Amino acid sequence: MEVPEGSADAPVAPASPVSPVSPVSPVAPVAPVAPVAPVGVDAAPVGSRTPRRRGRTALLVAGAAVLGLVAGTCAGYLVQVDREPTTLPSLSQQTLPQAKGEGPEPLSAAQDRRVRTDGDLRKLLLKKPRGAKDADWLGGNDGWLDLAAYADMYEAPDEVFGNLVGDEFRRGAVTGWESGTTTLEIRLIQYRQEEAPAAADSVDNSQYWADDEDATESWTVPGTGNGMAYVHNEPEREAGYLPLYSAEAHAWRGDVAMEIWIYDTKPIPKKKIMDLAERQMERL
Repeated sequence: MEVPEGSADAPVAPASPVSPVSPVSPVAPVAPVAPVAPVGVDAAPVGSRTPRRRGRTALLVAGAAVLGLVAGTCAGYLVQVDREPTTLPSLSQQTLPQAKGEGPEPLSAAQDRRVRTDGDLRKLLLKKPRGAKDADWLGGNDGWLDLAAYADMYEAPDEVFGNLVGDEFRRGAVTGWESGTTTLEIRLIQYRQEEAPAAADSVDNSQYWADDEDATESWTVPGTGNGMAYVHNEPEREAGYLPLYSAEAHAWRGDVAMEIWIYDTKPIPKKKIMDLAERQMERL
């Protein structure tokens, strides 16, 4: 739409650029006068990013600091040379008085548990009850259970062998017997425990798998802290064989882990596994 000239709504035309100053003489134009730089400051073109150079004042201050440092070092050296050397104290200590009399008596087995467990570990196992039959299927040799024999009791002996080496397996003792339809086995596994509480870790692992069984009841073994006894009410069944019920108990004391396993063709009562676990832990 065309807007009439002189109307208030007409757009304002952009201002034309200012023309340069006409030269004074048509023959030779006069050059513009350059601005005078301040005294003591190096002039730089407008818009330049070049950093300013240091002036002579900064150099004088730096030189004075260096001379002061050198002079102070020399003065300190001269003062130290004139002083008498200081005698150093003796490195040896005074003679300590020795205690007289005999040392304390070693703790008894009742007071120091290690006195008992460092002996013959087999003697700490429960004794076979009267009328029971010796178990000829036990692993190990003469009641001792070495690393290879203990690892061979697991489904993956190669893997367990490596784990036991890492857990600082020390030794093991085993016993077992048969009475009627009942088969029983007790193991005491001892660890060195220089790096980790392997006995407690071993019991935790066994308790994890025991809890994972179906139709299982469990109880805390008195006097053991976290010792547990388990009765598995669902038997293992296999064609041509009677149903096989099982119960187990796991606890630890110090560096020794205890394992008890019971198998029977009929359900195993809670009292049976609990009694065995309590009596075995008392011997530790």
